[in-house]
Amino acid sequence: MSVARLRLPLLPRRRRAFFLVLLALLTTVPALGLVFTAGGKAEAHGTPMKPGSRTFLCWQDGLTDTGEIKPVNPACAAAAQVSGTTPFYNWFSVLRSDGAGRTRGFVPDGELCSGGNTNFTGFNLPRDDWPLTHLTAGSTVDFSYNAWAAHPGWFYVYITKDGFDPTQPLTWDDMEEQPFLTVDHPPLNGTPGTVEADYSWTGALPEGKDGRHIIYMVWQRSDSQETFYSCSDVVFDGGNGEVTGIKDPGAPTEPPPGECSATRRTTGSWSGGYQAEVTVTNTGDIPMLGWMVDWSLPDGQKIDSLWNGTVTTEGQDVMVHNAEWNGSLDPGESTTFGYVVTGSGDDPATSLPCRVG
Repeated sequence: MSVARLRLPLLPRRRRAFFLVLLALLTTVPALGLVFTAGGKAEAHGTPMKPGSRTFLCWQDGLTDTGEIKPVNPACAAAAQVSGTTPFYNWFSVLRSDGAGRTRGFVPDGELCSGGNTNFTGFNLPRDDWPLTHLTAGSTVDFSYNAWAAHPGWFYVYITKDGFDPTQPLTWDDMEEQPFLTVDHPPLNGTPGTVEADYSWTGALPEGKDGRHIIYMVWQRSDSQETFYSCSDVVFDGGNGEVTGIKDPGAPTEPPPGECSATRRTTGSWSGGYQAEVTVTNTGDIPMLGWMVDWSLPDGQKIDSLWNGTVTTEGQDVMVHNAEWNGSLDPGESTTFGYVVTGSGDDPATSLPCRVG
């Protein structure tokens, strides 16, 4: 397949590079039912940046020079009134740990944009003044999804039916039955844990769409049941990815989302194994909704069981996410998880890498 690419700005040039939308012209790509397969892993824990999700664009809209969240967009401000500002700092965490890729019949009507996650209830508000991405029906665009942590998985990209009314609660009956794009483990670009890092794919938007719509993305991890949900408000008016409804693009856009620390101690040992406990502390000055701890076990050791968290392993590399009940930590607050290892020896590590997310 030959591809000719045309690079066009998503926003004015002074916007940071991750707010650019790359549009491409493909010679033979059908508009619906596309399936993409790419080498490598989809490694992320985040939300769409192209077209931007409500949480991503509202975070950008509300961020100030001091790191405080003070939304200018009226819909973003209304979301803050409902859910507070903590979800803005955690814009990459609209997830369900028990999702297992489920959609209709699992996520309730009226709660699609939060995925049924009560931390993000304010982003379900039916309004016509959310930040808006301008697109052209049938055009081929490069989608971008922020990469915050390492997870393989699939993406399912849906869109609302013709006649969608953004001032009414979003229901599954408003959505087209099938995704117009299905994306299989797209490649990672950049370093996870940063705003600029993303993984991306190219695909055609549906033909014949006009006016206001929501592009709804579901990201299903292939190594756990964790599933992410998002709403991107768009309008098909001949646009090339421009975003309106957010504050001055010269505003600050990239503070750290928070800070955490993780300390490890061995609580018991025996011939052929040991038990350990890790204490995770919010060391930043803003609340957080989730955390991740990752480290490498000594050779010959493996995790036999783990509690108060969800674990992903690859060889000696271990990544632990918070459980559903212990991810929300105020500044200075701590929680713990424990695990049992089989294998000879102990682990000399006392401090482990920790990230918010």
